[in-house]
Amino acid sequence: MESRAKAAGHAIHQQLVVFPLGLLTAAVVFDVIGLLSNNGQFTSAGYLMIAAGVLTGLLAAVFGLIDLLAVPKGTRAKRIGWLHGSGNTVMIVLFAVSWFLRGTVEDNMPSTLAFVLELIAVVIAFGTGWLGGELVSRLGVGVDDGANLNAPANFSTGIFLKRGARRAG
Repeated sequence: MESRAKAAGHAIHQQLVVFPLGLLTAAVVFDVIGLLSNNGQFTSAGYLMIAAGVLTGLLAAVFGLIDLLAVPKGTRAKRIGWLHGSGNTVMIVLFAVSWFLRGTVEDNMPSTLAFVLELIAVVIAFGTGWLGGELVSRLGVGVDDGANLNAPANFSTGIFLKRGARRAG
């Protein structure tokens, strides 16, 4: 099933998800280092990465929802898509609450509660990331209808939201 939202011939959601996943995972790593070393520079980096990860996660969610709404009802892909999206919503909310609890970038050492929320959220992110992989790799959601091992590059599509029928040519 081809993606409804594409840029340069590729699904926008799939292009964007690397940012929140990378930023939010790195935030937890930096917080662990900062907490173990009592170094505020690492926790400052974690604080800023959470802010960037939440914002990029919200952007990726918009395009994920566009694709999810196009998945046919009653399919396994629709059920997994809703679980993937719901889990990512919970994950983003947990990171946002953790970020809010930390205060400002100057006073950013995470409290126990803020750090536990991050840990729970990153575990959810690993699960929802796996579900996203299942959607694309196993169920073919967001995969171009003409995909094959020798398919030519397609840069001609620009940025568009695909409606209904497949484009000619």
